[in-house]
Amino acid sequence: MENFNYFIFARSFHVIGVVLWIGGMAFVTTVLIPALKKRTDSTNKLELFEQIEGEFAVQAKLATVITGISGFYMLDVMNAWERYQQLEYWWMHLMTLIWFLFTLVLFVLEPLFLHRWFHQQAEKNSIKAFALVHQIHKVLLALSLLTVFGAVAGAHGYHWLN
Repeated sequence: MENFNYFIFARSFHVIGVVLWIGGMAFVTTVLIPALKKRTDSTNKLELFEQIEGEFAVQAKLATVITGISGFYMLDVMNAWERYQQLEYWWMHLMTLIWFLFTLVLFVLEPLFLHRWFHQQAEKNSIKAFALVHQIHKVLLALSLLTVFGAVAGAHGYHWLN
């Protein structure tokens, strides 16, 4: 019974992590970047973007850590590792891929070079840089929402290939 309660807490933290992470990314993709793209002052636009997204990065990092730990815990408790060998659980593959990509970007690529690279690109051509970052965010948001849809349906017993 105690393990079951831990599992419930892990799933609850997992969902909270996903809501904060993907919800925040949805805000950045559908509200923040489009609003900034409309601004004509490119210096102020870049400064505002870096300030807001920099603060969101803390939330995103925390959310991906919570999501990763809780997801690993649930997989281990359920002994569900074999699901990665079954196409029916495509949403788990996509969930893991999305988590890996965001973790890689947030903890490795952005600190190493992405932040500096985007800043340089935005100083050269603000319109082009924000268009590119917006396209990337749109693709990641679409994949993330597809993953959430598949995960919720799959976790509630929907069998995709039957």
